[in-house]
Amino acid sequence: MAGGGRIGECAVADSSDGYKIVSDNRQARHEYEILETYEAGLELMGSEVKSIRQGRVNLRDGYALIKDGELWLHNIHISPYTMTNKAYNHEAKRARKLLLHRDEIRKLIGKVEQKGLTLVPLKLYLQRGWVKATIALAKGKKLHDKRESLKRKQESRETARALSGRD
Repeated sequence: MAGGGRIGECAVADSSDGYKIVSDNRQARHEYEILETYEAGLELMGSEVKSIRQGRVNLRDGYALIKDGELWLHNIHISPYTMTNKAYNHEAKRARKLLLHRDEIRKLIGKVEQKGLTLVPLKLYLQRGWVKATIALAKGKKLHDKRESLKRKQESRETARALSGRD
């Protein structure tokens, strides 16, 4: 093919650099204080990739665990692909392996063992045909922390609104 595209490319147009966000976990940004972020590949079945290209993913309750030196993504819902036979389809909430460098996993093992730190998925995206996930090392926020961050966000909105009115 001369155009460089693929047959059956995702229904939503990609940006010029081949980067398209499929799912964003905004709830995690509210519930957790993000300390570090990592980009990881995912080990997926073909029907999962097709469902992701259609945008049929939910990251809301997802989390990552380290087991036997490997990073696993749990509780992510990827809807079964409708155009395939049920025998070849995937399980919607199965654990999926995240692909990171060994050094990054070793660093994460030390950090996750600290009390109160966890790994949460922030977004799932397509980058040049590959499905990638951004995972974050995060600390849970208390109720007063959530209220404080909402106040700061509201104040910054008000100042931006006031400054834009002065033009």
